[in-house]
Amino acid sequence: MPFTGVSVITDGRAPRSSSPTASSNTSSGYHLLIVEGYSRTKSSTHTGECIRSCPFMVGGYLWCIQYYPNGAKSENADFISLYLVNQRDTLERSKYLKDDSFTLRCDIVVIGDANSRDTATTSPSIKVPSSDMQQHFSDLLLAEEGTDVTFKVGGETIAAHRCVLAARSAVFKAELFGTMKEGMMTTSVIQVDDMDAQVFRAMLGFIYSDSPSEIEEEEDADVMWQHLLIAADRYDLRRLRLMCEEKLSEYVDVTTATTILTLAEQHNCRGLKETCLEFLNSPANLQKVMASGGLDSLAACCPSVLKDLIAKLN
Repeated sequence: MPFTGVSVITDGRAPRSSSPTASSNTSSGYHLLIVEGYSRTKSSTHTGECIRSCPFMVGGYLWCIQYYPNGAKSENADFISLYLVNQRDTLERSKYLKDDSFTLRCDIVVIGDANSRDTATTSPSIKVPSSDMQQHFSDLLLAEEGTDVTFKVGGETIAAHRCVLAARSAVFKAELFGTMKEGMMTTSVIQVDDMDAQVFRAMLGFIYSDSPSEIEEEEDADVMWQHLLIAADRYDLRRLRLMCEEKLSEYVDVTTATTILTLAEQHNCRGLKETCLEFLNSPANLQKVMASGGLDSLAACCPSVLKDLIAKLN
């Protein structure tokens, strides 16, 4: 989805006007609205008053985001309004409000005018259902039908299908069909060390469905995502690794920054590493991490990354 620009609201002041950044031929795009000095913006803007973003072009139309810090109407005074409604105290308690600032991403997709289509070539009575192939593969894994390989992980036995694993992972392909399988009987149990069975099952869930298990519902979900990233790197599941990087970026805070930064450095996760360094680039965040001894553990586990942090601070 093309990027259409950024509007920055600082202490309640409207952003400077700018020319639209996306071509009028673009049928989709996203715009970022950054609110800095959220508290001051809320106190200086009355209910029913809005602050508009810079205009941006998507699908041949000119758009702008209207931000009401205290709601568009009196009955919505306890909400912020952006034609999407979010209760204000929910935002203020959330992890998304950092240093009295937050960022909103607005995605727009312009769908063509239905009246302009050649209706003679389509039939409204024919509806093609969405693909359910992933569900079929997930059911195959759960039912363990036709499984032909077994893994011993963390004291548990887990069955799977060689062809599916090999098709999704070059490491599994080499282990199950390549030179790595020499000396291994087809009925033998493959021992997987240094991995929890729950993590291995979550990885298998991704292999069969292209989506990891519902990890968000797990206690200590950030730890689970860290272990899953290690597993994804071990079995060369690049899409899963990026998913883990994206999710872990949401968990970067004073207590986790150095741990996640060490993990990112050890597994060459550039985007995740940059997120951690950017977080520590804040003097307030860095001071809290230093007070908790986070930098000491970082120096002990991964001293090389301290050079990158020092360079970032300069």
